[in-house]
Amino acid sequence: MDVISSYRKMVGKADHLDDTDKIKLTKQSSPDGQHHHFIPLSWVDHVNQHVHLNKTGADITSHWQLAQS
Repeated sequence: MDVISSYRKMVGKADHLDDTDKIKLTKQSSPDGQHHHFIPLSWVDHVNQHVHLNKTGADITSHWQLAQS
């Protein structure tokens, strides 16, 4: 499922829900193609055919968490 910023730009693809409070993005959708990144559920505005976030792309990439694996 595509993850979309508040400016309607794709920032990645959801891999799965991690714990109960984070969305893990796929490695392939990462800018470097080598690492998963986490999006806090508190950033989610709504979900339909996409996950829509309440943050801009710049906010997202400057504050997302890099997965250790």
